[in-house]
Amino acid sequence: MRAIEIARRMTQLEQAAEALNAYIIAVQGDLTPEERMEAACFILQNGGDYKISYTCFLELYQEGHFQQDIMTLMAGAFYLPNVKELRGRYERNCRLLGKYPYLSRKDFPAFEDLPIQFYPYDEEGFVPYYPQEGRFGDYINFTFPKITRNFFKNLDNPILAADVYSQYELEYLNDNVRKSEYVGRENHVYLHYTDWAVFCAYLQCLNMRPLLKDEKFVFLIDGEVSQYPIDFKERYGIDYSQFPIKPLGIREINRVIWHTQLSTHNGGDFFNEIFDGHPNLLAHASIMFDEVEQMIADWRKGLCSSKSSKEKEREFIRINSNRSAPVLRELSRMKDPTDKDIFVAAYLSDPRVTRTVDPAARVAPAVFFQPHFQNVVYSLRTDKQNNTVLSSEQYDRIISTPILRGFRYVKTFTPLRRFTTSHGGTVHYMHNRAEERAGGEASETGIRVVPDVVTQRVLNRSFMVDWQDRLFQDCVLVRLEDGKLNPKATFTALCAFLDLPYTQSMTYGSEFGERIKYKNPAGVFNLKPIYKTYHEFANDSERIYIEYFLREAYQFYGYDFLFYDGRPMTIEQVDRLTDDFTTIDRYIRETWNKVYQSVNFSANGQRVDEQIECQVRERLLENQMRTFHENRRRNSRILMEGLQIANRSGQPMRMMPLLKLEPALLENPVYR
Repeated sequence: MRAIEIARRMTQLEQAAEALNAYIIAVQGDLTPEERMEAACFILQNGGDYKISYTCFLELYQEGHFQQDIMTLMAGAFYLPNVKELRGRYERNCRLLGKYPYLSRKDFPAFEDLPIQFYPYDEEGFVPYYPQEGRFGDYINFTFPKITRNFFKNLDNPILAADVYSQYELEYLNDNVRKSEYVGRENHVYLHYTDWAVFCAYLQCLNMRPLLKDEKFVFLIDGEVSQYPIDFKERYGIDYSQFPIKPLGIREINRVIWHTQLSTHNGGDFFNEIFDGHPNLLAHASIMFDEVEQMIADWRKGLCSSKSSKEKEREFIRINSNRSAPVLRELSRMKDPTDKDIFVAAYLSDPRVTRTVDPAARVAPAVFFQPHFQNVVYSLRTDKQNNTVLSSEQYDRIISTPILRGFRYVKTFTPLRRFTTSHGGTVHYMHNRAEERAGGEASETGIRVVPDVVTQRVLNRSFMVDWQDRLFQDCVLVRLEDGKLNPKATFTALCAFLDLPYTQSMTYGSEFGERIKYKNPAGVFNLKPIYKTYHEFANDSERIYIEYFLREAYQFYGYDFLFYDGRPMTIEQVDRLTDDFTTIDRYIRETWNKVYQSVNFSANGQRVDEQIECQVRERLLENQMRTFHENRRRNSRILMEGLQIANRSGQPMRMMPLLKLEPALLENPVYR
């Protein structure tokens, strides 16, 4: 029996709850238009999820079914209950704009004559309806935290942008473009709206009050764009050149570019060296996240001392005498500074960071931040809904930090390097540093060891994002190979995404503004990191294993398989691969052997016989290796079942979108 037939039968039996559940199941299947209409109406009338009905009505309307009936239902259920609020918002915005000096049009149409009606869908967004065309448009969330265009591509002239209808983007412009009085020149944001009636229609949903206070915007309607840029001295008698340039304030810095660490040896330093010295960035070299947290804790302690305000300020400036005193003074006088305030002050007060920042730039700089960890390690666990969740201490720490959460505007980008190459580089680094106690992982003895990096690699899905998390709603992944082989195309596209101008500073590598002297004549664009094989640090079985279990990422991000043949595998084949992990096992065994060799064993207070001690060490080492092998097999079986990774609310994670390059700017074929 079909689900809709069960629903009808439950209705006849007056079992409304059971009927509702059956109708909800039914609309997910193959129904006729009449059946979909029946199900949608029942769900709406009987307390089901209204979004199911709403979506069904829209789909049916767009297909040309029951349009008159649907408009009656949609108006009664969704539009009319909210029309008072829409009208009130429109009229408030009209009153505000009616008094605004930089909008010439004041002939606001009556609410009933607006060319768009907005039907609320949820607490965040609307579906527009165009009465003259008789159609619904796509869902719009005016506050969705994403910057969709390169507003700051060219900062030689004031910002000019057409048809900006996102509340988030309008507030972004207002919060990041500096006042004309601050930069000593005309610096208004010119908003060009190509259709007056459409602009007015959007006033039903926008909130203009916070946007008009500082009078940064100039509204140009239709042909008025020919007036751009306006001579404010001639038209309004305001000569901004008479104003001195105002130093940046801590709370003028409202946006952060989060350069995430997908894994070790993934090309992070390359991107740091390219973005360093950008005139619109507060850029710092990669910094350990522990150090950042400790610095904020130390500064907060100094700011919260029991001394008087003036004594505290003087002491704080004295301790940090190598930093900008005005910035420290501003921070010390803040009431309840946030972690974000302290973090920004640390960047803004560092003369190495600010030496290349343009003090007269039209926009406040963004903070360029790459918090670093020794390694990013994931493990598998199951949540209460029986979803597979990848858990990482490093990931959890960074996404919960109030440093990032304190910024309203976040752009996130992640470098990616071919997985097997990155893996080889990681093993190389960990092995070289193990004896120096500067790499790898620390054992209880303090001696550094090489962990099971192959397993860590296939469990690391940092390229997948929680699309419901604000930190990842405006993100992109960029391949190291593209940056090396096609730097102009890559960094032009990346700047466009990050809303930065592409500058001369991005054509070479530097640190704190000083050009780096590289051994290789190719400099920062040396291709060795792309083509280095690391054969001594990974064998073919290990590479096949990595490529097989990351095959979806290889395909999604445009990498060809170099070792895996692309054919399906059985668990027996996978087991044979793990049995042949001779290279990683050699490095694991070598470093763990040093751990056990450093331990002395005793019984009843007396050191045991040397021969027995050797046997104990060998047994411990073999147990350690057995544990690695058992974990590999266990994880392989979980991965073979098909790893469906969920976020904290049980929704599937998504691949981070790949940065798209402009074909016309390519200098070399795209890396495969």
